[in-house]
Amino acid sequence: MLQISVEHSEIGPGEAHRWHLVPLTGDDGPAPRRMTGYNQAKHFTVAQYAQSVDDPIRSYVAASFELTGQVDLDALAAALLHLVQRHEVLRAIYQPLAGDLGCEVLTSDEVALKHVYGGPLETTGQVTRHLQEAFQEVDTLSWPLITMGAVVRPGSTTVWFSCDHLVTDGLSSAIAINDIATAYRSLTSEAEAEAEAEAEAEAEAEAAPPTAPATAPGAGSYLEFSRTQRRANRAMRADDPRLDHWRGFRDRNGGLFPRFPLDLGVRPGELYAPVAGTERLLDADRIEEFGAVCRGLGGRLSMGLLASVAIALRGLGGPPVYRGLMPFNERGRGDYAESMGWFINTLPIEFPVGPEAGLGDVLAAAQDAYAEVQAHAEVHFVKAWKLLAPAEYATLRYWPYAVNFFSYIDCRRLPGADRHLAQQARMHVWVSGCNGILHWLHRTDQGLFVNTIHADTPQARDVNRALLDGIAGVLTEALPT
Repeated sequence: MLQISVEHSEIGPGEAHRWHLVPLTGDDGPAPRRMTGYNQAKHFTVAQYAQSVDDPIRSYVAASFELTGQVDLDALAAALLHLVQRHEVLRAIYQPLAGDLGCEVLTSDEVALKHVYGGPLETTGQVTRHLQEAFQEVDTLSWPLITMGAVVRPGSTTVWFSCDHLVTDGLSSAIAINDIATAYRSLTSEAEAEAEAEAEAEAEAEAAPPTAPATAPGAGSYLEFSRTQRRANRAMRADDPRLDHWRGFRDRNGGLFPRFPLDLGVRPGELYAPVAGTERLLDADRIEEFGAVCRGLGGRLSMGLLASVAIALRGLGGPPVYRGLMPFNERGRGDYAESMGWFINTLPIEFPVGPEAGLGDVLAAAQDAYAEVQAHAEVHFVKAWKLLAPAEYATLRYWPYAVNFFSYIDCRRLPGADRHLAQQARMHVWVSGCNGILHWLHRTDQGLFVNTIHADTPQARDVNRALLDGIAGVLTEALPT
């Protein structure tokens, strides 16, 4: 699954279709109020405050993929409804509480989809504008928090959906694509079998539109996960020993947020228009070779990539100690492995990067630092933030300055990955404003890619180019000749 902005995706023209999620009135009404996740509560509160000061910050996490052949719109609608019925986080109606966030969950029988035909999109440019506008319709403070649609053409269809971050993370995009595509294949296979049976029996009745697969179970509940997580940390106070890792990092760093170590030409307290791009750093064979190099040095590929970033930053004038934030997937391999939600914790990592240190030395240091981080992963970033920096927690609407951030995903291990290339599976991430630089490294069957969003300043453009070239140089230098 490639992470790429929608304007760079070159999705072809066709007929626009939308499906709007609508609530149905149930006999028993919504389920009792539920507890939300740490990320959700903070995200919603920030959106509320931003709206109150007329300074909205917009973002989305969207995805698209291709269906080949003539599309069955009834089956596609049923597959999209199946997605919402399977993941209750998409059916939750969120309600502010005093300094927190609760929600009520509609049952799977209390939601439906309303189809709207949007007319022809005659050029790739029109498709891009249509999707940009549709993706941005999701709003943290409004329900529903997912919007879905398709661009239909003879022989193929682009299916898309967009979610507010409140109900999703990057890994959820692959989960959703897999759920929709699997349900659609099941429904169209069933429809074909039914049509053949009717033809053989010379049935006169017209087949009813397919419905979502009745046997598909719901995924593990993100809201239940959140309830368990928050209860486990309810009694935590600022002097809790479980916060020692965060506390030590804060003291050495001078705050919870590690600064991006290079000057991007951004002014304090100001957001800039985002610049997005995606490029390949290594092809499939070369990233496999780099993984072998890392294993030979006693480390993991992900830590080899982090070490390469740290060495590249050091080469551009960065400090002798790398400090950054890393996202951690909290799903595990059990009930939540294929659940949609914001299952991401963000944790600090730091390790030395000597001026003459080679990849082996920095990789070993990064590996040790990662083990230390894993030992403290039970503490959520939002909880640590609230306890250790309460003033910042209460007032910040976005990161206070350009923050150093490292992210890597091996997309080949995600649900449905064996079909990603054939489906042209894509994830699209967008923010309305940016004050720093973000790199999302991700591996697909076609190699190692990096998706970038950075502030639109001349210095940020130059630094981004130099840093990507530097990372590519470190990777290439480590490979066998």
